[in-house]
Amino acid sequence: MVPNETHQYKGLILLLKHFGWTWVGLFAVNNDRGEYFLQTLEPLLSQNRICSAFTQRVPQLPRFDKWGDLYAMLKSFYVSCTDVKANTFILYGDVLTIMWVRFLLFARDPGKVWIMTTQIDLTLSGLQRNWDLQPFQGAISFTIHSEDLPGFKEFLQSRKPYWTQGNGFVKNFWEQAFDCIFPKPGVPVEVNETCTGEERLENLPWPQFEMGVTGHSYNIYNAVFAVAHALHAVYSVRSKHRAEIGSKRSELLSLQPWQLHPFLQAVSFNNSAGESIFFHDKRKAGNGFDIVNMVTFPNKSLFQVKIGRVDLKAPEGKAFILNEDLIVWHASFNQVLPVSVCNSCCSPGHQKKRKEGEKFCCYDCAPCPEGKISDQNDMDDCFKCPEDQYPNSNKTGCISKTITFLSYEEPLGISLASIALSFSTLTILVFLVFVKHRDTPIVKANNRDLTYTLLISLLLCFQSSLLFLGKPGDMACFLRQPSFGIIFSMAVSCVLAKTITVVVAFMATKPGSSLRKWVGKRLANTIVLSCSLIQASLCTLWLATSPPFPDLDMHSLMEEITVQCNEGSVTLFSCVLGYLGLLASLSFLSAFLARKLPGSFNEAKFITFSMLLFCSVWLSFVPTYLSTKGKYMVMVEIFSILASSAGLLGCIFAPKCYIIIFRPELNNKEQLIRRKN
Repeated sequence: MVPNETHQYKGLILLLKHFGWTWVGLFAVNNDRGEYFLQTLEPLLSQNRICSAFTQRVPQLPRFDKWGDLYAMLKSFYVSCTDVKANTFILYGDVLTIMWVRFLLFARDPGKVWIMTTQIDLTLSGLQRNWDLQPFQGAISFTIHSEDLPGFKEFLQSRKPYWTQGNGFVKNFWEQAFDCIFPKPGVPVEVNETCTGEERLENLPWPQFEMGVTGHSYNIYNAVFAVAHALHAVYSVRSKHRAEIGSKRSELLSLQPWQLHPFLQAVSFNNSAGESIFFHDKRKAGNGFDIVNMVTFPNKSLFQVKIGRVDLKAPEGKAFILNEDLIVWHASFNQVLPVSVCNSCCSPGHQKKRKEGEKFCCYDCAPCPEGKISDQNDMDDCFKCPEDQYPNSNKTGCISKTITFLSYEEPLGISLASIALSFSTLTILVFLVFVKHRDTPIVKANNRDLTYTLLISLLLCFQSSLLFLGKPGDMACFLRQPSFGIIFSMAVSCVLAKTITVVVAFMATKPGSSLRKWVGKRLANTIVLSCSLIQASLCTLWLATSPPFPDLDMHSLMEEITVQCNEGSVTLFSCVLGYLGLLASLSFLSAFLARKLPGSFNEAKFITFSMLLFCSVWLSFVPTYLSTKGKYMVMVEIFSILASSAGLLGCIFAPKCYIIIFRPELNNKEQLIRRKN
């Protein structure tokens, strides 16, 4: 009939977790039952992130003959009770245990929350009724579940001692409860000490006598009715086979207790309190525990208020019920919820940091590392926001990232687009100047068609930078890098062809040289077509196998999501850039070696300087590109395209345009030869 004690342990855990008490003291009677209690409860506390601040074993009986041991225990008890962090104590034992604890608290009231188990019955005997239980004000106790039975209180109010009928138990109880003596023949008794028999039980204070139904009484009441129902079931079954009432009586009288078990297990009824009574699969009928709050008064009386219930077999949401509004806390808390933790909780934006050598309930609070948050109190670890969000300044929540890309509308995009269009216009003007003066010596020098091809390539280079502006789409990503690689390869190939043409032309002037057949357009066209074709083949393979595609970069910047082009195959992209670097290196090397060759129309000096500028731009591009993030990576690439293209345009064509436009008298063969001489 009594509920499983394991449920009481789980109820203790639920109570501690409900109030957030993680640093509690344990007091247990020093015997086998107390050891079992500690061995069972402490692992449950640890599993639920609760720590025992200390463990005190309370002796069953004080040994005043061993003053040394008694003093040591009193000192240890005092240190434990004065722990300012532990405001909640769990007490396991019996009524003698609580009396012994009260004796140890004679010096001062620590003002704590005491949680008592069902084993402690606070109904005091006459010898104990003068004990002051004020230190246990606001205590919370687990008691066996009970309900009020109709008529029970009235029944108690009408009880008389009936001492004249020889009821020794009632007589002894009456004398002890009312502190009086029933007169005996021949024994003189003072009038004020005589029991009149008219005393009323309802006038006794609660610690001495409870007018309500206790848990034990309630279980006994239900047990009697359960046996009665079982006997009735036995009677009903056997009445079908026996007709004589005498036989029935004899069979019932000879019934063995074990023969009732099958009938008891099938018992199910509603008692007079309206509660269903039945046995579970494990032959248990307990309906959990009640949670009561102890309210003490200065006149040494106390009252218990039912504040909740624990029934782990109840439906979800009703296994643990607690009404905090009914709780009266110890006066030291001023009716504010007591706090019983090793240290203050870590606020959001922080995480626990364990203290070396101490229990896990004692910890420091460390701010969340960069990029992580905590949005609750006492979090063990901070966590990262979703990919599309970033931590706020306090690291207590996440904010949605903004989607960014290098657009035409923003000042940086407008500036780059304007520069690209300006250089494109300038390239067209240079091209028109060269077309207009196509028959002049300075234009005809070093292959006029090659010059036109270089100018068109530079024009396309400036225009290709516009593909990097705006929100990347499928077509823009598909064309962006391949077009850049092919066009720049064509431009650098033209520069390489110009340089090699100068070298071959000089070497062909030597008597008997076999290179004379290579002087002219044939060699230049072969170089440009072959070098450009190799780059075009690499780009075709790249686009056919793993082409670039639009992608979202959620990790480079904390507060932004960058819309960018994923290059697809990094290997082929690297091959395209590497091949372009190879062409640029060959152009620079050949121009550098040919810079001092004689000849009025030798462009090697200008090409050397232009390729030096070209290589410097792209060599600085690599570390700059890798160190920037988001849309600024695109800006770096656009700037490198514009700067390198402008370098080729300016270094190669600016001197020629100056002569064509401002010094036309120098644009003839005789003048150039004379200047050279």
